[in-house]
Amino acid sequence: MNIERLRKIIQYSTVNRKEIESKVKRFYSFTGIGNDQDVLNILQIVRPAFQKKGFLVIELPFADDEIGALCYKGDALGYILINTSLPKANANFAVCHEIYHVFFQDGEFKSKVEFANDHYFEHEEEFAANLFAGMLLMPEAGFRQMYGLFKKESEGDERDTIIRLMNYYQVPYMAVLIRCYELGLPDSNTISEELLNVDGASVRERFTELWLDMSILSASEKDDFPLLEALVERYGKECIQDSYLNERTLKQVMQNMRTLYSEIKGD
Repeated sequence: MNIERLRKIIQYSTVNRKEIESKVKRFYSFTGIGNDQDVLNILQIVRPAFQKKGFLVIELPFADDEIGALCYKGDALGYILINTSLPKANANFAVCHEIYHVFFQDGEFKSKVEFANDHYFEHEEEFAANLFAGMLLMPEAGFRQMYGLFKKESEGDERDTIIRLMNYYQVPYMAVLIRCYELGLPDSNTISEELLNVDGASVRERFTELWLDMSILSASEKDDFPLLEALVERYGKECIQDSYLNERTLKQVMQNMRTLYSEIKGD
């Protein structure tokens, strides 16, 4: 990401902060989460929230490592597909990105979560979804407090502060950097080229040196398809018994699912 793109993101955040804050509070109210409370296991919180909205969350390893998540709404159920080929930190951010789309946006879409991709922020809904995700995963009051604590531990080193915040909130480096500038936390108002151009290898190296949780930088490769397949087959057989469905239709549905699954995995 270049500096001009980051400035555009920060400008959008400044102008739209109050509107997105109100949506975060509405989501807090819907789920029963306290305002400004750190969400330590976001997927555990949002699964039932998505279900209330008629969406099933499925974790799958995608062949495409630029897509963080996909959302599809059918005639009955909707589906949120989370890409477990990405690091856990990216998957966490993708989940919260999709919350915005499901709760506050109509229509079909696909969204990326790989911040290094210069084509990531293409239109206003993507800006909004990412601002929402950052606010939800890194609530302002707690984030300010942890920034101060980790900056002290890092002896004023901004890069190490961001890396420690990454570990604490389990989110991507760039998401933390953006949140820091949104809240005006770095000492200098000038965007640092050095902080902006930190690469994945140096982040991993510093995680090791600081004894942080390396697992958030790795993909889980979790695959929910066998569970989904068993669920659909069981429900389909119940429908056949009640004469709502025939064997041929169920077989076709199962085959379509397997075909789509193979396409997503790149088999």
